[in-house]
Amino acid sequence: MTRPVTGPAWVEHAIWWQVYPLGFVGAFPASPSFGPPQPGEHRLRRLVDWFDHAIALGASGVALGPVFASRTHGYDTTDHYRIDPRLGDDADFDHLVAEGRRRGLRILLDGVFNHVGVDFQRYREASGDGAAARWFRGRPGRFDTFEGHGDLIALNHDNPEVIDYTVDVLCHWLARGASGWRLDAAYAVPERFWASVLPRVRERHPDAWFVAELIHGDYSAVVDAATFDSATQYELWKAIWSSLNDGNFFELDWALQRHNEFLTRFSPLTFVGNHDVTRIASRLERREHVAHALVLALTVGGVPSIYAGDELGFLGVKEERFGGDDAVRPEFGSPPVPLDAMGAETWALHQFLVGLRRRNPWLHAASTSALRLENRCYVYETRRGDDVLLVALNIDDEPLRLRPAEVGVSRARVVGGSAAPPPELVDEVVVEPHGWRILGPA
Repeated sequence: MTRPVTGPAWVEHAIWWQVYPLGFVGAFPASPSFGPPQPGEHRLRRLVDWFDHAIALGASGVALGPVFASRTHGYDTTDHYRIDPRLGDDADFDHLVAEGRRRGLRILLDGVFNHVGVDFQRYREASGDGAAARWFRGRPGRFDTFEGHGDLIALNHDNPEVIDYTVDVLCHWLARGASGWRLDAAYAVPERFWASVLPRVRERHPDAWFVAELIHGDYSAVVDAATFDSATQYELWKAIWSSLNDGNFFELDWALQRHNEFLTRFSPLTFVGNHDVTRIASRLERREHVAHALVLALTVGGVPSIYAGDELGFLGVKEERFGGDDAVRPEFGSPPVPLDAMGAETWALHQFLVGLRRRNPWLHAASTSALRLENRCYVYETRRGDDVLLVALNIDDEPLRLRPAEVGVSRARVVGGSAAPPPELVDEVVVEPHGWRILGPA
């Protein structure tokens, strides 16, 4: 049986500004300027100083990375009911939620329920073959781990106590003011576990939203079976930067056809950057193509997420080594950040495109279709019912000439673009080399 498209109504207007709190406030890795966080610093409150920045960006919510007690990076959870003391305490979380609400910002939490850290109380009690040991897969001394990481101990998702615990944790923080959850490493957890957990949580919090971290596989089938509301759209993320680097918009078009199929079942979380990947400005071989990536992310269906710093043109390369995430999880000082010309241009572009998205909320469920497809130029229509935008992307060294009549309209209105004139009606569009345009109906 096919599960219908789900999610609370507010998600149709959601645009997330994503933050990795431990890095953002210099708690992990420890700030080179101020050293390890000390008790009573209440660093979580530093995020509130950036809420007006999120509003200026046009975001409607702040998606937090892990904030619960852990030993290192936040995904080795020690206590799901406790704010990480490197960040602060419950009062700091309540302040953050209250200040967000005052500005109309929702809060999305990040929780991992596939595994826990070695300081997790049940694990410390699991040396024998008792009730605590049954919380984990395997047997004492040889418990399963997450992807070979010995300090990440895999939970036993067939244990009813683990199910009850997860339900209670999710509900606890929703009751404290969160609007939903990103479920880390959800791909590693049996779908039957989530199907047991999430309906029980929705009974108590029907307005909550749950997005699963999925990387590979049949997204729609997993979302249906596990009863998620959404999933991370890594297929589209990869196709965006890869097609721009390789000069192969056929790859992008294939991914967008798949994306259309997902949109009939759920609204994916779309992004060009997050805390786990190289920043888009470093990933792309030509810096001017950052604009093309962002145009794509904000003119197709789904729930957009912008990783803190990307909107300011930050660079950062993720490496597969110990500490390899540090470059993409930097500490932020107090706003505003001084910007060079490229940073100012990137910020202005984000504001324009997020504003366009906010003015056209129908884009949340829009589907796309190619009107002109070549290796190095791509013209597509993004539509929902009678609402429509035309997007032209050119990564060639020659201009792209486009007559609206070629795509079924006699004239079109220029909404925006690189080197674009003020909004005006046109019967021909010339997109300069490595440029872009967005057109609306006349």
